Amino acid sequence: MKVLITGSNGFIAQNLMAELQQHPDCELFLFNRNTPEDLFDQYCRDADFVFHLAGVNRPLHTSEFEAGNKGLTEELVTRLEKHHNQCPVVYSSSIQAEQKNPYGLSKQKGEEVLQVHAALQQSKVFIYRLPNVFGKWSRPDYNSVVATFCYRISRGQSITLHDPSTTLMLVYIDDVVKSFVHLMRHHLSVESGYREIVPVYHTELGRIAETIDSFRKCREELSLPDMSKELIKKLYSTYLSYLPTDNFSYSLTMHRDHRGSFSEFLKTSERGQVSVNISKPGIVKGNHWHHSKNEKFLVVSGRGVIRFRHILSKEVIEYFVSGDELQVVDVPVGYTHNIENLGSTDMVTLIWVNEIFIPEVPDTYYLEV
Repeated sequence: MKVLITGSNGFIAQNLMAELQQHPDCELFLFNRNTPEDLFDQYCRDADFVFHLAGVNRPLHTSEFEAGNKGLTEELVTRLEKHHNQCPVVYSSSIQAEQKNPYGLSKQKGEEVLQVHAALQQSKVFIYRLPNVFGKWSRPDYNSVVATFCYRISRGQSITLHDPSTTLMLVYIDDVVKSFVHLMRHHLSVESGYREIVPVYHTELGRIAETIDSFRKCREELSLPDMSKELIKKLYSTYLSYLPTDNFSYSLTMHRDHRGSFSEFLKTSERGQVSVNISKPGIVKGNHWHHSKNEKFLVVSGRGVIRFRHILSKEVIEYFVSGDELQVVDVPVGYTHNIENLGSTDMVTLIWVNEIFIPEVPDTYYLEV
């Protein structure tokens, strides 16, 4: 399938291209303002499907709206009609097409051009009146307030909120691309007309700002956002895409002594926490038990033994563990336990605990195995 994408340097187009490049049967024709006219004409002749994503939304003069949105659409359909190409066209319009501002009017006129084309050529046109689209690769201070917040907050810069109560309608770029690609694959069974992206998220500007700012604090608190909420999960993915390239990593506090080290890695309010324990050769750690706190041990490097004893029994149970054969060991409540490094190198153990450690309520009691 030969797929023409106009506005190929844009935010939505870049994400769509990244997806379609994973489809071996798709050959992409990419049009932008630097594409020669004769090549654009060839694309319009040969295309099997068109994503018309080019447009103007931040011009120096309002007169550019008409040329960039209606004018370019007219040029596209003129070339398609010249070659009698009845291929389907997807048009990225805007919810502002319902408003009487210069941008909205120009997008509405672009829609009308395509609707006339579809009627005359007996071809299909699918129009998406998109709300605010957010996601990776959106330009800060241009495409999306989400992009602006992510860019600035990830760099410790201030943001401006004129009215935190402003309601936003948001759609996520991956949902947009998913809908576009599904339509491309199934257009034969879909009627021409207006299409919608689902889901649409309705939220306040101030809440978006607070949420994105909380992502920055996650590193300091070793916490994770609430991934059970789809909008937060998508905002967090977006936020990470704006991290400066020299700030992908951050250090953990390593509590060191002669035995090795212990470092907290991740904390969650619902799923407990994960830590990294490093033991020197011959070192035994632990010798304690818990009433309600439970753990999972996973030795990922080195070799050792994990010992258990029911606190009301004298029987000792041993589990030999090694980074060469990964094995998760559950630590039941009411069993005192320890872990010993039997190797000649450091032993590294990942430890999951079902609750975040609270010094005032440790639920940890010393008792030799």
